[in-house]
Amino acid sequence: MPRIIRSLAIFATALLPIAPSSFAQNENQGLGQAVVTVMPKKSDSPATNVSEQGIQVEVNGKQSQITGWQPFRGPQASVELVLLIDDGARSSLGREFDDIRQFIQSLPPNVKISLAYMANGRAVLSGPLTANHATALQELHLPMAAPGYSASPYFCLSDLAKNWPSHDPTARREVIMITDGVDYYELRYDPDDPYVQTAIQDAARAHLVVYSIYWRNVGRVDRSGYENAAGQNLLLAVTEATGGNSYWIGMGNPVSLQPYFDDFSRRLNNQYELGFSAPLRGKAEVESLKVKVTAPDVKVTAPQKAWVAPAGTPTE
Repeated sequence: MPRIIRSLAIFATALLPIAPSSFAQNENQGLGQAVVTVMPKKSDSPATNVSEQGIQVEVNGKQSQITGWQPFRGPQASVELVLLIDDGARSSLGREFDDIRQFIQSLPPNVKISLAYMANGRAVLSGPLTANHATALQELHLPMAAPGYSASPYFCLSDLAKNWPSHDPTARREVIMITDGVDYYELRYDPDDPYVQTAIQDAARAHLVVYSIYWRNVGRVDRSGYENAAGQNLLLAVTEATGGNSYWIGMGNPVSLQPYFDDFSRRLNNQYELGFSAPLRGKAEVESLKVKVTAPDVKVTAPQKAWVAPAGTPTE
């Protein structure tokens, strides 16, 4: 009998080094969240219902474990929306104000909104986020229409991400930028534009889903087809990285913004909250994300970048 006890003691001692190793592995796991839009291919179809079993997630090219998947539905699914207007935009934007008013008035009660204007590298908020949409509309005004007045729309987006006007961790954070996307600090098209990449990093860390509506700015630079094409492609890089969408028709201003707002509203009604785990590379970082949905007859828009951090790490 004593020999059996001694054997058990030796076996238990041999197991002791395993526990710290397992604990260290758990410590090196981070958590991430993303807003994924799953739209029915037919625009007149009802909102989709996609199960977790139809989802695959990769982080930095490696398969990741899903920790949560649920649709944003009903009045409890709160949304915070900032309409970010380039203050260098042409004043002809005023003829689209009826579309903007109609859009804001049509927002459901669970959507809080604030208007902001891009000025000198900052996102200047006209007021706090509010569910009183009529109050928000009082702050709608013509842009300054001064050449280069925003400095860079990407500086302004970074500023908004760092100073988001709320600390509600349950709300989706959505941004609609109205701008031509021209970066006055990097006029040539460069997919590695440092200001664009910084804006993507800041937006991902703040969990922003960014949309853009192309509207030409005033000034000599903004009359160049090359610069405007560069601006559109830079905006596309931002929206794809954050899981949003870019809206434009060629190099001219759209006849109406209403179709864009209608599409945005449909997307809000077809969004899911995705939670996932991934290895940490020493600290919280923005990582590459790829989401696959195997459900039939759907179109998926997921962010290409996501913030991965230890559990409980604040984003602010």
